[in-house]
Amino acid sequence: MIRRFGSDLASFKTLTFRPGLNILLADKCEGANDRQSRNGAGKTSFIELVHFLFGADARKDSIFRSDALSQWTFDTAVEISGETVSAARSGSKPSRIFLNGPVETWPIPPQLDQRVGLLELSNENWKADLGHLWFGLPISAGDEADRFQPSFRSLFSYFARRQLSGGFQQPMQHSNMQQTWDQQVSICYLLGLDWSIPGRFQELRAQEKVAQELRKAARSGDLGRFFGKAADLRTRLTIAEAHAERLRGQLETFEVVPEYKALEREANEITREIDDFNVENVLDGDLLQQLRASLAEEDAPDLGDVTKLYAEAGVVLPDMVRRRFDEVERFHRSIIENRRSHLNAEIASAEARVIERDQRIVERDRRRRQIMGVLRSGGALEHYTSLREEAGRAEAEVEGLRQRLETAERIESTKAELDIERANLTKALRDDIHERADVIREAILAFEALSESLYEKAGSLTVSETGGGPQFEVHIDGQRSKGITNMQIFCFDLMLTEISLRHGRGPGFLIHDSHLFDGVDERQVAKALQLGAERAEAAGFQYIVTMNSDVLPREGFQRGFDIRGHLMEAKLTDATDTGGLFGLRFE
Repeated sequence: MIRRFGSDLASFKTLTFRPGLNILLADKCEGANDRQSRNGAGKTSFIELVHFLFGADARKDSIFRSDALSQWTFDTAVEISGETVSAARSGSKPSRIFLNGPVETWPIPPQLDQRVGLLELSNENWKADLGHLWFGLPISAGDEADRFQPSFRSLFSYFARRQLSGGFQQPMQHSNMQQTWDQQVSICYLLGLDWSIPGRFQELRAQEKVAQELRKAARSGDLGRFFGKAADLRTRLTIAEAHAERLRGQLETFEVVPEYKALEREANEITREIDDFNVENVLDGDLLQQLRASLAEEDAPDLGDVTKLYAEAGVVLPDMVRRRFDEVERFHRSIIENRRSHLNAEIASAEARVIERDQRIVERDRRRRQIMGVLRSGGALEHYTSLREEAGRAEAEVEGLRQRLETAERIESTKAELDIERANLTKALRDDIHERADVIREAILAFEALSESLYEKAGSLTVSETGGGPQFEVHIDGQRSKGITNMQIFCFDLMLTEISLRHGRGPGFLIHDSHLFDGVDERQVAKALQLGAERAEAAGFQYIVTMNSDVLPREGFQRGFDIRGHLMEAKLTDATDTGGLFGLRFE
């Protein structure tokens, strides 16, 4: 329960609260426009003050960090664990909370600030303590595992909705920025259901999102070329593994030959010799072909043809001439015989050279084979080093392909696994709803009773399992309007407050901004205020409402209920610059 709000700002209107229903009334003058009344009366600023003092982030756009308010300290006296504690905070030092009261036994005890002589906590530790003391939350270690768990600020916001955050759009959502999983976790926690299930659903959604992005990337772009398909990678891996295995085998049988280089040079020299012999044999082969052709063409000239020619011409050659012809014939025959002898000698010489070279080739090739056998059995040290490096590269390629294959297989199989996980979570949620039927029944009946007090036909609360987590729906018959929606929120908040208190959770108060009653029939407003007062008294919580004086019902209350007895002494007005909560006007 809240006992007081105060400030060292002299113009601030101190607010003192009582148990049960408290109505902070604001007068709006007829001539005031929206700009004048923006921060004039201060009803909205009151809600912001509540959140500021109970751990809200004080960003640069916070009114408490404005030039008009940042230098001032605001404080509250509030009941925590049965003890009254005062807490103070300023816009100039929004990260520090100064405390007074029996706080030594808190999970995170405040430390004495020697400079000011006050106990102080960081705002983060202040939220952690309130989360534990009001809602039973564990003191978080702040690790990744806490990201889908209920938080103090989210739970608290159901008990003090903010119009500026969109808190009056629908019952299950206290802010436009609040994600579905946070709604599910918070409401389950406050009702007494298994809140870990919607948290696991959100974890699953996060995994599905990552898997979807990976599948998308694996199908296109540079990443797609890197990952590839599992089947293609499996083929490449098989080939790479075989190559690496061959290299490993070569390394295992490799022997370093000390004279490797000398043998290699000798083998190369023998190869050059054999090549030279072969070239010379080809040349001698061509020469032999020419010599044999020349030998075949060497025949003695026939002088008888000349004699015959002269005889046919009627010329009789004298004996002297005939003798000269015989001498010439003998001379030519001698020349031919000499040439034929020379050709045969050249042929024999060439043939001998070829035979000798062939023998040399056989001998040198035999030596080369011996050397190559030695070289094949081992190698030089640098060859071994190169082989080892190549084997290392092959092993690295295998490992890279293996990892890529594992990733590709994981990407391709993740969807099926996540579908199975979603089915398991849906079953777990269904089982939890059945097992905690009494808890759900309590909430359903509470909402029905509250709505029936406002309308002729009772509304309904349904809790169902879906493939995305628990679904909460409220319904009140009537024309779809802002007024009906707001009364759904009213009934939902009262139900949530009562049930959470029965489970020992909650701050012990519920605060509704005047915007909750926008568009609501005056009769329903009267019924709601009286119902809130009665429920607060019966359940032992504090119900605080801010309202404009012109919409405060004058009638519609049941006999014996006096709304004036619940009006707070402090009243706000936008008629003057000093009539608002802070006693000053600011933009």
